[in-house]
Amino acid sequence: MKYVIEPAKTCGVDVVGTDAKFPVRRIYCVGRNFADHAIEMGHDPDREPPFFFQKNPQNADNSGVFPYPDHSDDVHFEIELVVALKSGGRNIAFDDALSHVFGYGVGLDMTRRDLQGQMKKMGRPWEIGKAFEHSAPMSAFVPASDIGHPNSGEISLWVNGDQRQIGDLNQMIWKLPEMIQYLSQYFEIGAGDLIMCGTPAGVGAIKRGDKMFGLIAGVGELSVDVI
Repeated sequence: MKYVIEPAKTCGVDVVGTDAKFPVRRIYCVGRNFADHAIEMGHDPDREPPFFFQKNPQNADNSGVFPYPDHSDDVHFEIELVVALKSGGRNIAFDDALSHVFGYGVGLDMTRRDLQGQMKKMGRPWEIGKAFEHSAPMSAFVPASDIGHPNSGEISLWVNGDQRQIGDLNQMIWKLPEMIQYLSQYFEIGAGDLIMCGTPAGVGAIKRGDKMFGLIAGVGELSVDVI
């Protein structure tokens, strides 16, 4: 196929055990999927229908560094399980959902919280606070064929050696099969899509020079330097 300009390069994330990369198509992020985080953000933790926002494929970053973004003085970390899909479709059944999963990783939903807050007050979309460059640092993905499908296990984040977030995957309000089922009712999800599954309480600001370390038991670790 010929194009009138050079197409953008596909963004890829490392995969454990191979030098081949996972190609990123879309990034879906579920909001307020841990009750304690919903409370700390001022919302009711009751099980309401899930809602999603998106980051851009190019926001995924395997480099191990996070350049502090412009136009913000209040950038927050949010540690999350990342799900990588190998296939998809529409109206996927709950019982078939996990068959579409390639693997899992550890990710950070970095957020320009001050800009997000301004958008909330004005009733506008959040992308300016969520979908900026390098806003989705990620570990290498580990195939589900190696670890299965984690539905419990510690999820934690440290900043400069101090633990700031801790939770368990079993605290997610919407479980992974439910998220895949729900998303596929509104989008034709597909191979290369990522789902960032929400964060436990304890989110907070970082500054230049900080070192972040996250882990999800049975999935992996992520180290990121703020520059």
